[in-house]
Amino acid sequence: IMHSASVPNNTAFHPLTFLLLGIPGMQDQHIWIAIPFCSMYILALVGNGTILYIIMTERALHEPMYLFLCLLSITDLVLCSTTLPKMLTIFWLRSHIISYQGCLTQMFFVHAVFATESAVLLAMAFDRYVAICRPLHYMSILNATMIGKIGLVCVIRGLLFVFPFVILIERLPFCGHRIIPHTYCEHMGIAKLACASIKPNTIYGLTVALSITGMDVVLITTSYILILQAVLRLPSKDAQFRAFSTCGAHICVILVFYIPAFFSFFTHRFGHQVPPQVHIVLANLYLLVPPVLNPLVYGINTKQIRLRIFDFFIGRR
Repeated sequence: IMHSASVPNNTAFHPLTFLLLGIPGMQDQHIWIAIPFCSMYILALVGNGTILYIIMTERALHEPMYLFLCLLSITDLVLCSTTLPKMLTIFWLRSHIISYQGCLTQMFFVHAVFATESAVLLAMAFDRYVAICRPLHYMSILNATMIGKIGLVCVIRGLLFVFPFVILIERLPFCGHRIIPHTYCEHMGIAKLACASIKPNTIYGLTVALSITGMDVVLITTSYILILQAVLRLPSKDAQFRAFSTCGAHICVILVFYIPAFFSFFTHRFGHQVPPQVHIVLANLYLLVPPVLNPLVYGINTKQIRLRIFDFFIGRR
């Protein structure tokens, strides 16, 4: 009774809307900051769309490595599309309002797709491990059924581990606090507005980051150490170079994906000295740079895709 008297309606507990500020202290530059972000978003859409089109229309590319690349392109497209359109409306149209449910939905997809992409990168590392360390069994291990199962597990894992974020936010009272100093809704950014203890949110967020994403990093590192050992045993220098160039591309993509993400994640919890502008720009880049770079890295580094792109653009199709 006491609680219901102090909170007369549900809007005091959960606001109907949140206000996304954008980049605090840089509101005057929003219109110009949006230009490189918009350009990168268009590049991500065109690059990943091209990769998907080429792999889906070329039967010769229906092999495990390219099917995993397809899955990576799909997650890249969803990852950047969860935040960029709304961010551009904030920067260009000053449309700062987002509904409470819309904010939670955006938060869910940002984290779920990030977890899914982390799992896809792990699957791609496993694909390279099998191709280099178990070449005779490659097609039997990574058949179409197995690839389908791996893809399904990647998606389900992301959804299962991120859904508790929604429950943890739903249980928090906000007492009228509704201004989020960010360009999109993410778990700790929303939780920090609450007028109650957010310890469970912090603990669960750390647990997911370290046990899920952290475990992916450990397994990816292990697979590349084993690959490196196998490559160094190859008799041909040419074969070593080809294997190194393929794996080198993968490692660049992995570093670009994880380093800004972990920086952003730990800054939210421990980096109180980091300027908010730096944190927010990096938080946007880790959702945008991998979708931009992945098609470039894999497209340029993979001969079959590079030739198909060349043929496509000079009209030989």
